[in-house]
Amino acid sequence: GYFSWWDKNSSEFRVRHEGWFEADTPNGGADKLGHAYSFYVSTRLMRSGFEWAGHNRRRAAQLAGLTSGAVSLGVEVMDGFTEEYGFSTEDVIMNLTGIGVGVFLETYPQWDDLFDLRLKYWPSDDARRLNDYDPLADYSGQTYLLITKASGVPSLCKLKWLRYLELALGYGTRGYQPTDGTGTQPTSRNLYYGLSLNLSQLLNDTLFKNHKPEKSHTQKVTKNILEYLQMPGTALLFEHNF
Repeated sequence: GYFSWWDKNSSEFRVRHEGWFEADTPNGGADKLGHAYSFYVSTRLMRSGFEWAGHNRRRAAQLAGLTSGAVSLGVEVMDGFTEEYGFSTEDVIMNLTGIGVGVFLETYPQWDDLFDLRLKYWPSDDARRLNDYDPLADYSGQTYLLITKASGVPSLCKLKWLRYLELALGYGTRGYQPTDGTGTQPTSRNLYYGLSLNLSQLLNDTLFKNHKPEKSHTQKVTKNILEYLQMPGTALLFEHNF
């Protein structure tokens, strides 16, 4: 963080109000969802670490939330002492929102069976044109999705084909970073909705059908990846521009 973001520091603490999802904000709000998503994922992964260290699931989730919260606040305070960024109250709120959702889903597995938060990424036109493939900064290639899984509904999970379907609701912006609105794409803020494929459930019922979950490292890694990332070609999404 120091070498990447904080090399141009300042002795004066500065607060910066960036706005939320307005069209004239730096990334149309995609960066705000990026903050929430990043700390959501870090909290959930950290829970596994604390549970491995000997804590029960609930306590591990609490410790993961506290640790992620402390890290997120420390990052924002350091940003406050830089000339470029500044302390962003919007970022703090979104960080804590992502942490809260992560703690909630880790504490209540029945809700985790029903919902996922995923990132769908495909390099934007401007990223390909500039040969600048940075998934973290290419906001124009990111789509954040709230997934509702049929496999998490008791009456639907028993149905042979319907159990693999998911409802997807998402948000993404186009034409912002990596070109800040000066590229080939016009800036837009987009709502996405449609259906997606529960690839994790499909693999469990086919490729991993005879595996014992507690012994299959490959299955655990695959499940984690598919819980946080929407694979290209596995969602049929319609777009509504703001």
